[in-house]
This record gives sequence, C-alpha cells and structure tokens, in this order.
Amino acid sequence: MATPNGKKKKPAKARKSGGSKFLRIGGGIVLAVALIAAWWLFAPNTGSLSTGEYLFIHTGSTYEAVRDALKEGGFVRDEKGFDLLARQAGYAQNIHPGRYHIQKGMSNWSIVRLLRSGRQTPVRLVVGKLRTKDDFIRLIGRNLEADSNTLRRMLNDSVYLGQFGLNPATAMCAVIPNSYDFYWNTSADKAFRKLELAYVRYWNTERSEKAGKMGLPPAQAVTLASIVEEESNHHDEQPKIASVYLNRIRKSMKLQADPTARFAGGDFTIKRVTSKQTGLSSPYNTYVYLGLPPGPICTPSIRTLNATLDAPETPYLFFCAKEDFSGYHNFASNWNEHRENARRYQQALDARGIR
Repeated sequence: MATPNGKKKKPAKARKSGGSKFLRIGGGIVLAVALIAAWWLFAPNTGSLSTGEYLFIHTGSTYEAVRDALKEGGFVRDEKGFDLLARQAGYAQNIHPGRYHIQKGMSNWSIVRLLRSGRQTPVRLVVGKLRTKDDFIRLIGRNLEADSNTLRRMLNDSVYLGQFGLNPATAMCAVIPNSYDFYWNTSADKAFRKLELAYVRYWNTERSEKAGKMGLPPAQAVTLASIVEEESNHHDEQPKIASVYLNRIRKSMKLQADPTARFAGGDFTIKRVTSKQTGLSSPYNTYVYLGLPPGPICTPSIRTLNATLDAPETPYLFFCAKEDFSGYHNFASNWNEHRENARRYQQALDARGIR
C-alpha cells in the first residue's frame, strides 16, 4: 500500500498481549503460594524431642498448656506455624487428654490431626510381684495419670471395696501380676476396676471349686499363695509347700511362716528371721496369730496361684531351706526330723556369716 509521499507502508508488527504476561506472573505466584502452603502443612516440623517421643496431655488441659508442652518438650520446631494450623483446624476447642506418640519428621498437619483425633498410644503396664499397697500406688502413679491419693483412699475404703467382695485387707487380691494395656489418662477407679475384672475372670468355676475343696474362699487362697510365693521361687515345689500350710490349718497349728514375720516388720531385706521378727504383735505374723493373715503379703503370680490350687495330699507339717542354698527345701512330717533339717541349715548360715 502506497503512502501520500509514494512510499510503501511497512506492515505493522503484532503487539504482545499484556494479559498473557500477567497470567503467567499470577500463575507463578499461585504456584509459589501453594508450594509454601504445602511445605508449611506437610514438611517435617518436629524439634529436638528433648523429653522423648511421647507427649502427655493432662485431663482438663487448655490449648495454651498443650502448646507450651509441645514447645518445651521439643515436639515442634516452628511453634507459630503449628499454632496457626491448629487454630484453623479447630484443635483449640477439641483437646483430648492422653499419651501421644510424636515421631521425628512429623508435619504440622500430621501432629494436629493426631492430637485432634484423640488416638493416643496405650501404656503397657507390667504388674510384677508387689508387697504393699504403696508399691501398687507407686506403680500406677509412675505409669498413669490416675491420682495416687485417690487410689490410696479407694484401697482403704470398705464401702468402695465392698462392691467387689473385698475389704482394705484383701484389696490387693485383685492385683494379679500380668501385662495390662491402659490409656494413660485412665482414672484410679477405672484402673482398679480393670484389674479387678481380671481377678474375677481368673476365678472361674474350676478354680473356685479347687479352692472350695481346700476350704478356702478365693481371697484366702490368694493369701495362702502369697506366702508360697515368698517361700520359694521354684514352681515345681510350690504345691508341696502349699500342702504343708494346708495341713497345719487343718490341724489348727500356727503357720509360723517366716515371710509373714518379715511382712509384719516391714523389712523385706532380712535374710535370717529371728525372735525379733517372730515376736512382733501383728495380725500378719503367723508366729503369733493362728490361721492365715487377714490379706496377702504380696501379689502372687498366676503360676504360684495355680500351684497352690494344685497342692497334693502330703503328710508334711514342716519344711526348712536346704543347707546347699539351692532355694529348695527339706520337708518333714514330725518335729524331730524338722529339727535336724533346721540344725543343718542354721549351721550353713553361721558358716557364711549370715545373721
């Protein structure tokens, strides 16, 4: 096309669209924001885990208390990031007490989701041989949130224990050594009820009938087993030991069990029981009082309970530790034989300087 001066007009160049450039920039910003948000949500945010991998949230805790515990225990590195997400997710209004496993590398999202769900990790409580209520109270206090003072009151409350057919003296019968799974925030009442339920399940018809043939209700059978438990670690001779005490009960003889004298004195380190212990005036001292103690002197194992219930018929009325210190015993059906067994053992103690 010619211009007025006769020159040809050059074709106009196509202008680049400003809109497409804006879209590219905007898309980049959106992508960057999305990546930042994804990082903020899903990137690792655990800190030093200075107190271990378990976060304990007490019953009645506020969100602020939980946030402080997360920070102080090194569970979160970026506290502000966690706080923002937790509030947006409504966790501040949904606090669940318990024990939570915070693993290294968890993100804000995974931590918030775990805590908000209330999916806590159970505590495996291993109950071994305990001698006193205080031992049991300390075990519960170390492993569960249950209040120790509340548990102590329960174990000495005749009305509370009466609903289980127990009393303050027999309360520890309900504590059978075993492994139990609890949620950490279990109350004292629920903890005791769970153990008592295991006690009820142990005393099925067959075992109750065995105890009945011995003339013992379950609580007294546990008490007898507790003495047997303290007398010997050798399960193969425990039925025979139980038979000795059953024979003495039938003949109205004092049990004269050394472990009961130790229990009466409260000193379980004594290796050699003397007249100082056997003369103690305590209902638990079977050197002084006739029959079984009012309650168990320890929590016997299931193996010992079973061994006691399987006590055979024997003529034995006495037993004494063997002089070889093997942990086994010499048994006797008359006083003269027992006196000779005891003499050999006393000489062995003297030779080793055990007083």
